Amino acid sequence: QVQLVESGGGLVQAGGSLRLSCEASGSLHGINYMGWFRQTPGQRRELVAIVSSNTGHTKYGDSVSGRFTISRDNTKNTIDLQMTNLKPEDTAVYYCAAKDPDWPYWGQGTQVTVSS
Repeated sequence: QVQLVESGGGLVQAGGSLRLSCEASGSLHGINYMGWFRQTPGQRRELVAIVSSNTGHTKYGDSVSGRFTISRDNTKNTIDLQMTNLKPEDTAVYYCAAKDPDWPYWGQGTQVTVSS
């Protein structure tokens, strides 16, 4: 099993920055991607960013491309999401997730609120 714990959410002014962190523990040998998703009430979870565990390749959702950066530390089993130039529409619950081969593992989520 895999456990994921997010941290770093909070309230920030538009144009500001936040860094989210996710610590993974458990049996990680089968994980091929890790990533961040976000969700607002009534909406399906949206891809924010993913990173390949093997190659380090990254992919970003169109709405955050150029503003957010995902990184992974394979020795610490952590992924971070550096968010800059935050906008009110970035307000959501942000979830860390792991793919093996679908997305069976999810953190509890961390709230990000961006005020105008």
